Amino acid sequence: MTTSGDGGRAVVERFPSKHLARPEVRPLPEPPRSTWRIIGPGVIAAGVGLASGEFVLFPYIASQVGLVFVWAALVGLATQFFLNMEIERYTLATGETALTGFSRFWRHWGLVFAVMTYFANLWPGWATSSATLVTYLWGGDVRWVAIGMLVAIALILTLAPVVYVALERAEMLKVAAVFVLLVVGALFAISADAWRDLPQVVTDAGVPVSELGFALLLGALAFAGAGGGQNLVQSNWIRDKGFGMGRYVPRIASPVTGQPEAAPSTGFVFETSEENLNRWRSWWRFANREQLYTFVLITFVSILFTSLLSYSTVFGLPDLPDDIGFIQVQGEQLSATVGPWFGVFFWFIGAFALFAAALGIVDYTSRLAADVLKTSYMRRAKESTLYFVLVWGLVLIGCVVLLIGISQPIVLLVISACVGGAMMVIYSALLIVLNRKVLPAEIGITTGRVAVLVWAFLLFGVLSVLTIIDQVGGMLGG
Repeated sequence: MTTSGDGGRAVVERFPSKHLARPEVRPLPEPPRSTWRIIGPGVIAAGVGLASGEFVLFPYIASQVGLVFVWAALVGLATQFFLNMEIERYTLATGETALTGFSRFWRHWGLVFAVMTYFANLWPGWATSSATLVTYLWGGDVRWVAIGMLVAIALILTLAPVVYVALERAEMLKVAAVFVLLVVGALFAISADAWRDLPQVVTDAGVPVSELGFALLLGALAFAGAGGGQNLVQSNWIRDKGFGMGRYVPRIASPVTGQPEAAPSTGFVFETSEENLNRWRSWWRFANREQLYTFVLITFVSILFTSLLSYSTVFGLPDLPDDIGFIQVQGEQLSATVGPWFGVFFWFIGAFALFAAALGIVDYTSRLAADVLKTSYMRRAKESTLYFVLVWGLVLIGCVVLLIGISQPIVLLVISACVGGAMMVIYSALLIVLNRKVLPAEIGITTGRVAVLVWAFLLFGVLSVLTIIDQVGGMLGG
């Protein structure tokens, strides 16, 4: 263990050690010279988050009521920005994930969140969505295309020498592809009337409950961009990128093609010397910029443009499907108004985007669980090996679900949505306790950000309860 003075010992003693060993003291690594050197985790968050919600949910809302609800995406993203940054704060300061920090208070907190995340993602709807778009292009059976995609995802994640690098490249390629789609759409598909009506986002902002119902609108607001376990995995992604004290923790490497390193179960802290605090302020500034410029900006621009595209082409069209089938109708409309090439282009980019989202979902679900098992229960195991087993386990469960023909029942949909909301309520509160009680005051959460986390706690709590009431009432009424 690196020796330290009284300042280092004082920092270490703040960490509860009943369930986990206290961290070691090491100097805070030098911060980067520019934000561009650490771009990556926010892009992954945006890439994974740009899934069926951004390609189906917000465009569907725009097709029904226009642009009056786009404001909700910005509110949801702003809330998640502050939530993500408090998750990142702990990892920047310690190299531990937020789940490890929670487990210092109660050993099984990490397991609770890992199980909830796994449960929410057991049904492979994220793969079947991409497979459905593939069938629009080339035909085929959605079930078998989805199974092929699941196997491909497992191979990509477990054969890449460094998993984070493969994931970052895939999500950056996806974001670039979506950007091309948006630029081409802005030039050829979004009408002059739609551009003229763009101020409605602000001037006519509203909550069209009577037209669309609570569940659809509240789900769109609460989970714009991310939601549930995806926010928590920001810890793992910035650690693999080498942010702050995460630089001392080895990255997950394939046990087949990479060279997994032995990693400690717990993290590292730094003395609150003037030199370290100066470095901390730079790291914190860069991390906030990276998340704002990538996750928030990319996601909001994507939601805005996909909503405009929908508003321009299918606004007011009767009997639109409220699931992935909506994309088929939109592609057909784009083919009719712009040209067959654009409909095909739209479906192709959508299929790739949803596949990349599925790749990220399998990664973060398995990554969270591997970190929890390694830290709290199987300290001698290699995290890379645990990750390998969990990836293939999740994929095989998805394949079995598809092979036996289980469809996605409404009850499971409601439960999954409520699980994600419940997770966000719980960890919003835990983050306040963790970053106030464990981290030194010089680097801990500020009063203003505590207020935002209280807002997140109330927002996701109220939305989850209202969604449950709305859905249970609908099922009983039906």
